[in-house]
Amino acid sequence: MTSQKAIRKAVFPVAGLGTRFLPATKAMPKELLPIVDKPIIQFAVEEAIEAGITDMVFVTGRTKRAIEDHFDGNAELEATLERRGKDSLVEMVRNIIPPGVSCVFVRQAEALGLGHAVLCAEPAVGGGPFAVLLPDDLMTGRPSPTKALVDHFAQSGKPAISVMPVAQDQIHQYGVVNPVTESAVGAVGMAGIVEKPDPALAPSNLAAVGRYVFDHDIFDHLRNLPPGVGGEIQLTDAINIMASQRAVDAVPIVGKRYDCGSKIGYLEAIVDHALAHPDFADDFGEVIMLKAERLAQPKTGTHS
Repeated sequence: MTSQKAIRKAVFPVAGLGTRFLPATKAMPKELLPIVDKPIIQFAVEEAIEAGITDMVFVTGRTKRAIEDHFDGNAELEATLERRGKDSLVEMVRNIIPPGVSCVFVRQAEALGLGHAVLCAEPAVGGGPFAVLLPDDLMTGRPSPTKALVDHFAQSGKPAISVMPVAQDQIHQYGVVNPVTESAVGAVGMAGIVEKPDPALAPSNLAAVGRYVFDHDIFDHLRNLPPGVGGEIQLTDAINIMASQRAVDAVPIVGKRYDCGSKIGYLEAIVDHALAHPDFADDFGEVIMLKAERLAQPKTGTHS
């Protein structure tokens, strides 16, 4: 078994405008929209920390200063909470970023696509391997997708992406893997990946879902890419070129993925996390049951 350099850095592309959630995202980054009482972006950061990553690189836009504020210290808030005897809240606020974990913020000056956002992180990433997490994809399950990719890289030295099977009518929304061989346990070798294919022409039903592990080679591919779908620098195109030249694996996720970039996925994440919340799962469950009973009742009305 080959020993590889440990992955200690993760890139979070968070420069998008969040137009699907307007007007809520007019002044607030979509990544700070709450899932009950925790912002979407915090779930991704906690996933990275759980995978052993210590350096968080956020690729932001000029409207995303609030993300930096969320992960920064707030001495005034902590002092106020301490005076009020709210010690548990003090610890919660202080440990949003635990000791030993650092945050770096890099500006994507122009919205030129996901691939361009990852390329903007190169100076902060340096020459070693790194993970990429798209916060819109909220993941559950153990091991987490990031932990599974980090472990896979440690064992194989191969770049890898997280995938899951999707329904035929959803294939056109994703980058879809062209699988070739069984690789390590639970992984599939890739011949390439196709961005948003026609379902009738898709090479499989395995879709990329927002978690990646790369080495420095990905930056060379991104630098030389022409604009792709939507006139943007597509990360999928760089992965496709890389997979044609060397071994790249697809690792199926364990657990559930919520697409919090869509309103339905976001609402589903809120409901599921509220039903699992230790403080008010029972009360919220009763609310859901009452709503379901009302919806099940036949509607009455008058007819002429």
